[in-house]
Amino acid sequence: MFTGIITDVGEISVLEQRGDLRARIKTAYDTAGIDMGASIASDGVCLTVIALGDAWYDVEISAETVSKTNLGAWKEGCKVNLERALKVGDELGGHIVSGHVDGVAELTAMADEGDSTRFTFKAPESLAKFIAPKGSVALNGTSLTVNEVSGCEFGVNIIPHTKQVTTWGNAQVGDKINLEIDTLARYVARLAEMKS
Repeated sequence: MFTGIITDVGEISVLEQRGDLRARIKTAYDTAGIDMGASIASDGVCLTVIALGDAWYDVEISAETVSKTNLGAWKEGCKVNLERALKVGDELGGHIVSGHVDGVAELTAMADEGDSTRFTFKAPESLAKFIAPKGSVALNGTSLTVNEVSGCEFGVNIIPHTKQVTTWGNAQVGDKINLEIDTLARYVARLAEMKS
């Protein structure tokens, strides 16, 4: 489990297709404190550490994960949002995030509003019903609050601090974004379906 609070921006240093896609991620994390088999969310996708070195770790990404996320667009040198798994007693600053991406949204517009930036996204139609104003979503692993929803489109504001400590400062219209809907919204919708 994760919180959607990004704690490092890593860099893809090596990508290899070996049956599954294998990636080496450079990190500021103290890798001596990372166990083999640990889960680290990378752009919101829960990935398992399979090798470790000084300031890097490797992960394998299955074809299923590549097909359901934006990780297939990773290139050497690209930056990724990172979050280590939640430990008992950690502060829960965002919302409960599983690291299981539901689909890929598209960044359709950006507009400055004061010091913040309003980002507008288009969600897949099958997921739009789970996104509600003032609800939470995880976008590329970042816990964000939804401001408004109109059909499949929804908006969030991103403050300057978030743009500085995540990859959001480099976002561009047209980017494909990993979307994880709020777990609570999924269960509420499922209960409503069962009652009708």
